[in-house]
Amino acid sequence: MTSTGDNLRQKVWDIYNYIQENLYFNRPDLEIRGTALNSALLFGMLTGLCQGKELIIGEPGLGKTTSAEYICSLLYGLPLGVIWASEVSGHPEQTEEKIIGRPDLGRLNQGEEVVVWSHFVLLPVKIVDEINRLPETKQSMILDGVDRGNWEYLNDAIVNAEYCLFATANYQDRGTNTIIAPLIDRFDVMVESKHPGPNLAYLIGTDGTLEGLLRDEDLEARFHHLLGQRLSYKQLMEEVESLCQEFSSTLAQRIGLRPLSREERLDLRTQASEISFDLDFNAFFRMVLSELSFCIKYGQKRSHEDCEQGCHFTNYLCHSIRNCVSNRLPLSIRKFSQGLAWLLGDQQAGLEHLKLILPFTLAHRIQWKEEAVARREKEARNDPLDIHMAKEAAKEMHRRYMEQGDQIKNALAAACRIVDGEDMEPVEGDHPLYWEIRKDLGLPLQ
Repeated sequence: MTSTGDNLRQKVWDIYNYIQENLYFNRPDLEIRGTALNSALLFGMLTGLCQGKELIIGEPGLGKTTSAEYICSLLYGLPLGVIWASEVSGHPEQTEEKIIGRPDLGRLNQGEEVVVWSHFVLLPVKIVDEINRLPETKQSMILDGVDRGNWEYLNDAIVNAEYCLFATANYQDRGTNTIIAPLIDRFDVMVESKHPGPNLAYLIGTDGTLEGLLRDEDLEARFHHLLGQRLSYKQLMEEVESLCQEFSSTLAQRIGLRPLSREERLDLRTQASEISFDLDFNAFFRMVLSELSFCIKYGQKRSHEDCEQGCHFTNYLCHSIRNCVSNRLPLSIRKFSQGLAWLLGDQQAGLEHLKLILPFTLAHRIQWKEEAVARREKEARNDPLDIHMAKEAAKEMHRRYMEQGDQIKNALAAACRIVDGEDMEPVEGDHPLYWEIRKDLGLPLQ
């Protein structure tokens, strides 16, 4: 890593520590190399840095939305007032015109279709508060924008050059709806914002000036005026970045921290994307994907087809889940593993990074069978059931990899040699991955 990368990394850690010590009180629930970290804050930082999409769950009033606001403000240099004005609230009466854009009525009366885009669409940071209060039919309005940053209204469109998304969800009650499967799969990670404990909770609000340090009413008014101008998207983003740098200079004087510039964020992502994956990462990752998609009877997992009792693979994860994992999972895992490796100053992403990232990328994507839930729901745990079950599943798969890792790497190496034309038999073993290798080689299953 270069000295530039080291300086940028220290700047990110300084932002993490400032938020943890002054704005978002929390208990550490992760440990990395002897350092205690909070999962909601760590994955929130990675989401903002890696242009990710994060779903934050938890009880009402435990800092889900505010943690995202602080992260966005200090990573992107946006005043809190601007972020508040751009947030989308989840409620049954929400409309496309409030979320995405509306016609310019004055121009429409003159026969021109001109779109007034919402702050939510224009700004690079996007927060949806209580997303599960949006009716299922209205969740579909944001699918494409959430996935690709591609927003369309009337005959116009905007494709965000840079964006990250945070969405919060309270636990199910009479006012909430199910988040539709296509939408929830678009989130890279899911975390819980936990109660900080009575001692930290007691301190909340005792110093009401700290949040105010991230406000600037004059500058916020200039942001709002700018976002209402009829400028091209590219020119608008240049002007937004100029105001962000102005606010960053203000923060540097107030709190001794300067948010990341757009160039720094781009440089950071370039460095992270160049981090390679070691052999164990690749082998364990393929093993995970095989357990999440394999079915010996039906060819692959399908949510409407159930495994029979007595299947040879009963003890593997494929027998405990209903659905097949989507192709978005590898994208999420690679992006966040590289982001974590960069944050830790590592040259490669390996098992350590994958083990930590894996449960949070799986928790919202796996549909468990009822009997699997029944086995786990009464266990003592510190996490909500979905995250707890994902962590236990990751532990089980890692245990199997530690037992079979060398043989799995040999099997993958042999498969590559066969593909290259070498005359040899594939390595056999008792795991879905060996069957998948035979499929890829066009060989009959045993």
